[in-house]
Amino acid sequence: MAKIYFTLTGTKHYFGSRFLEPGMKLGLEKEPDNVYDREAILVKFEGLGKIGYVANSPYTVLGDSMSAGRLYDKIGDRAAGKVIIVTPQGVLCKLCKKSLLKSNETDESAHPLPDLSPENGASGYSEVCEELKSGENAEE
Repeated sequence: MAKIYFTLTGTKHYFGSRFLEPGMKLGLEKEPDNVYDREAILVKFEGLGKIGYVANSPYTVLGDSMSAGRLYDKIGDRAAGKVIIVTPQGVLCKLCKKSLLKSNETDESAHPLPDLSPENGASGYSEVCEELKSGENAEE
């Protein structure tokens, strides 16, 4: 399976991107009630909360990375990823392959992902993507 990349954008409206480094784990959550974008996917960093969104405009999507619109139906309500590179134009990230819905599944109930919230005892986004710990040599 090919690796799926996405662009984290809008960080300047929250905490900026200077603290982000390659390998950092991120959480993604669909935001279907977003009044500006029905395909909005917010990006969270453990301990900070919302740090931006998956880019959904041809002006903000970096290179061949997927826009939120292309990614929206491929993931459940929650997903995980990690930072690949930080640039002045945006942050390129990689989606955890375990976050993908199987091709014949159409909703979250068919492929439930663990609740990533600390209130439910989750230790963080690593519960969804254990292979992120093994680095780039892991099968993707």
